[in-house]
Amino acid sequence: MTAEQKQQFKQIIEEQIQTLSSEIEEIRAAIYPTKGEGTSDKVAHISFKQEQSIHFQRYEEATKRLNRLKQAYLKIDTPEYGICKECEEDIPIERLKLVPESLYCVACMNELGL
Repeated sequence: MTAEQKQQFKQIIEEQIQTLSSEIEEIRAAIYPTKGEGTSDKVAHISFKQEQSIHFQRYEEATKRLNRLKQAYLKIDTPEYGICKECEEDIPIERLKLVPESLYCVACMNELGL
């Protein structure tokens, strides 16, 4: 991977970190509404609890991805960025454009059941 490509990936990762951080804040606000914004009837409360459960799952997944993106950002200047941890071959550039935090190529992910 060239230095120019690594710089492009740094930019992609930075943008994704910013977007995901904003999304996490929105999810957090949905999980924990401002005092006084709660529901007063039982049906609305049940509905809110169901939505809150979904928001918790989204929050958890978004937080995990944010951590993976931050790790990728720290590794981008090392020789191991963009190299599959399993087969030690280059991860295709197109895959890294879609999922810049990728640790495995598609073939190894399928083989490992990830």
